[in-house]
Amino acid sequence: MQELILLRHAEAQPAPSGGDDHSRRLSGRGEQEAKAAGKWLASHGVKVDRVLCSPSERTRATAELALAAYGKSPGTQFADDIYEATPGELMALLDQHGDAGTVMLVGHNPGIERLVALLVEGRSDEFRGMPPGGLAVLHLNGTLEPGNARLDAFWSP
Repeated sequence: MQELILLRHAEAQPAPSGGDDHSRRLSGRGEQEAKAAGKWLASHGVKVDRVLCSPSERTRATAELALAAYGKSPGTQFADDIYEATPGELMALLDQHGDAGTVMLVGHNPGIERLVALLVEGRSDEFRGMPPGGLAVLHLNGTLEPGNARLDAFWSP
């Protein structure tokens, strides 16, 4: 893997009282954010080879809308491991996809923002935040290791 794109799910509706967090849907604003993320990827010539996505409703919808706006549809693989994952757990999952040139991971905070900090700064305790619908494009300097990535772009709606 040479590049990693981390996309946090777009703005979601709150869970109803006693409702399941997995089934939260995107808000109208979230739908626009997801489409805008895909348009940004397309306008910057980013090539995505593989998509890994949390199975929650809001991440699925974010990936679907972003990829539709991106104009290309690489295969999307759903991984339960992404939901509530630590940076270490996300790295272990990504290690299984080293054969792809560019991987896009669609997931949740705090895992996504902490993974950015871990890969770029070498530690995950100092993260700067990743807004809903935000994405980070990282270039890996060799192997997927803490502190071994460069933040090439950060975008938020």
